[in-house]
Amino acid sequence: MITLKEALTKSNEEMETLRQELEEKAKASGLNAYVGFESSGEGVPILIKDNIQVKDWSVTSGSKILQGYIAPYEATVIKNLKLKGMMAFGRANMDEFAMGSTTESSFYGATKNPHATDRVPGGSSGGSAAAVAGGIAIAALGSDTGGSIRQPAAYCGVVGMKPTYGRVSRFGLASYASSLDQIGPIAQNVEDAAILYDAIKGHDDKDSTSADFEIEDIANNLNPEVKLTIAVIDNYISEADEDTQRAYAKTVQKLEEAGHSIVHKKMQNTKYDIATYYILATAEAATNLARFDGVRYGTRAESKNTEELFYNSRSEGFGEEVKRRILLGNFVLSSGYYDAYYVKAQKVRHLIRDEFNTIFEDADLILSPVAPTVAPKIGASKDPLEMYKSDMYTIAINLAGLPAISLPVAKDDEGMPIGLQLIAKAFNEKTLFDGAASMEKALNYNK
Repeated sequence: MITLKEALTKSNEEMETLRQELEEKAKASGLNAYVGFESSGEGVPILIKDNIQVKDWSVTSGSKILQGYIAPYEATVIKNLKLKGMMAFGRANMDEFAMGSTTESSFYGATKNPHATDRVPGGSSGGSAAAVAGGIAIAALGSDTGGSIRQPAAYCGVVGMKPTYGRVSRFGLASYASSLDQIGPIAQNVEDAAILYDAIKGHDDKDSTSADFEIEDIANNLNPEVKLTIAVIDNYISEADEDTQRAYAKTVQKLEEAGHSIVHKKMQNTKYDIATYYILATAEAATNLARFDGVRYGTRAESKNTEELFYNSRSEGFGEEVKRRILLGNFVLSSGYYDAYYVKAQKVRHLIRDEFNTIFEDADLILSPVAPTVAPKIGASKDPLEMYKSDMYTIAINLAGLPAISLPVAKDDEGMPIGLQLIAKAFNEKTLFDGAASMEKALNYNK
């Protein structure tokens, strides 16, 4: 597959031919990574997750309740793409309303992992990651609320990057948990991810959480020769399987050989991260999804009165995982439980952020697993709690609002990719990408 960097040197005529080829390959692949083949304008085609607004496109967040909805406006990231010679092409499959870690909860059916079609690609940005890994997309945009870019990137053997909260505009992104959501790139390599990140980043007056300062472009200034201090979290790796532990140890060795300094640190048990995240995220989700009531837009169920309209539309329109999270969210926000759960979770969130900041006093980056195992088989994650545990290494980064990037580092005995992530200080994407470029060079993965 042509890289994003190479594609930006091609003519619009060449890109039009490529778009047609991508559509044909995607249909023939059987991966179910695309759920629509709309295009907007001219330029290099970038696959767009189905929760990012593109004007005049069907945008459904992978849900039945939004069937028939046509976006009346453009997300800021889409406008920014066009300014950089790129265009939105195709809607990527995803877990319904980004609530999932496998892309099995989509109204359109499960997406398959291109490395083994009986396995999931991860989620919620599974369609984006599977398409890039399967050679049916040059690059893609996803969204990351608790690992939804980095985890599918790791499962599919590609690069996925979550920016600092506030670094990329959320205007035009369907809200799941507004204090956690971020749009980011999924690409074939670190340089392509940096190019796509540069294209979408920046302040936006339409997003009240957007950071109002600029940072230099990164892709043209990548420095894989940089020497950094990288922290490894000793008590984290013990929760991963043996293949991931071996890949982690080998990566640490390669980073040391490349001239980086390694420091050893510990963090609190990941069970606190999981509990905090699933209280705060579901609380925000319950609030955000209240707007989908069958009245204003989307699917409307047949009903005899208003109360029945709300009940039937939401019962028929939402899938089981979305309903589960709405119920959890309403519970933790309810009278008598708000202080016991929601307020306490907000306090723990601050402790998590402080813990990261303490580590960054001695390190430039943190190296961590992305997931405790490789991609599971389709249908294996029937217990919601087991699925939630697959996010144990990613959700703390969203709670702290930090940038992180997932890179493929190895494969297990069955050829399934293993990914690790680098984490940086807030708004320090330059160091993050430099470290990732150095790590990519040191590991020489897929070369």
